[in-house]
Amino acid sequence: MNIGANQVKASLVLIPCIVIVVYFIWGFAGYTAYLSFTKSTFLPNHQLIGWHNYETLLQDPRWWVAYANMFIFGGLYVAACVIFGALLAVLLDLTTKGETLFRTLYLYPMSLSLIVTGLAWQWLLNPTSGIQQIVRDMGFEEFNFNWLVSVDYAIYMVVFAAVWNGTGFIMILFLAGIKSIDKEIWQSARIDRIPTWRVYFYIILPQLRTILLTAIMLLGFQVVRSFDVVVALTNGGPGYASDVPARYVFEYFFTRSKIGQGAAAAMIMVVTMIAIILPYLYFEIRRKEP
Repeated sequence: MNIGANQVKASLVLIPCIVIVVYFIWGFAGYTAYLSFTKSTFLPNHQLIGWHNYETLLQDPRWWVAYANMFIFGGLYVAACVIFGALLAVLLDLTTKGETLFRTLYLYPMSLSLIVTGLAWQWLLNPTSGIQQIVRDMGFEEFNFNWLVSVDYAIYMVVFAAVWNGTGFIMILFLAGIKSIDKEIWQSARIDRIPTWRVYFYIILPQLRTILLTAIMLLGFQVVRSFDVVVALTNGGPGYASDVPARYVFEYFFTRSKIGQGAAAAMIMVVTMIAIILPYLYFEIRRKEP
């Protein structure tokens, strides 16, 4: 009887959380989907107009630039954070001296908001006051590093700043996973004289698939809401060369007073990320089934 009563109490405690999640996440998501089919402009308008907002969106060249940038930013950001995070975790696991110091240094960028990160790198990458100007003041007057104001390379500077901010968190995830590996594996590897790099690459890291999935999911969510670092670093410029869907949605919702088109952009962005992550998630779940 006590066990049943405890289960009921536990269920009652979860009810407020379930209500909040359903209302504020799924409820708002559903309402946004509904608005994407309406004639909403400055204020929500519940008059349905079918697929008009989606047709208008797909005819907008700026949307296609932002949509392409989402794949550039997302692919490079996720890959770089996972690769560098795993590499740093391995190096810290191999290092016994100063591990706490280095772990703190690598994790420090995560303590800064992406707004602060973007502003800091904006100063460093600004051609008139940053790295380019500093090097020129040293006598190298022909030195050029103006990627931040380049139409072709600005989005890569956004990726660089975001990777600098997010790699430390992924490093901590992998480091925690590595530390949890049974030490008998290392003892067996030493007996068999297996090189250390082979142990990490073929034995340790493959056992961290769950952590890899978690890292990809968290980074994927960050890609969807990649707004602050873009606004702080480039504000979508030059022109709209480094624009991303999150900034596009924000501008059409709150600046251009086109809620319907902004909602359509938001739905395409979310559906795209789900379509990318869901197959990998399904594959991982199937692997764990007996």
